[in-house]
Amino acid sequence: GSCYVVGEAGLTYALYEHGFIMNESDPEYVIIGEGTSHNFEKVTITKAVNFVLNGAKLIGTNPDANGPSEHGVLPATGAFVAAIEVATGKKAFYCGKPSALMMRYAQEILGTRRENTCLIGDRMDTDILAGTWAQIDPVLVMSGVTVAENLSEHAYRPYIILNVVGEIVKEYNERTKEEE
Repeated sequence: GSCYVVGEAGLTYALYEHGFIMNESDPEYVIIGEGTSHNFEKVTITKAVNFVLNGAKLIGTNPDANGPSEHGVLPATGAFVAAIEVATGKKAFYCGKPSALMMRYAQEILGTRRENTCLIGDRMDTDILAGTWAQIDPVLVMSGVTVAENLSEHAYRPYIILNVVGEIVKEYNERTKEEE
């Protein structure tokens, strides 16, 4: 298939690897991905809106509305996809987190079983939800978007809550000792 991609070079490369060609005139798909090196200029979003209105399918890599940056919170993939959805009246398909299908695919590639896998993330609404839906133990790190005061807003819980991802080795070692 052909696609118009708004995102990092890694996304474009992965699509090329799977047989997609880039098309800026009449794509079958508009794919919006995460990125820090690109900016979502009015021209880029306008092209995406018009391609979707002309029949291209809208795909987002994840529904994250925002993310942390050195300058504070910045809009992320989900915010830009939402703008296109509102402008076109078309709903996007999200192929990334929190999709349980993506988690199963990752396990297959890594050769791991659900019981021996955890998902580490900083967002309750995508990362921890992905682990919950895929029945993979979700580990929440408090070094990103989620703040402790907002944990009670969700009907699901992480398996473990850590301050930073570096604490996972210590936590694993402590739990392993307890099981012996």
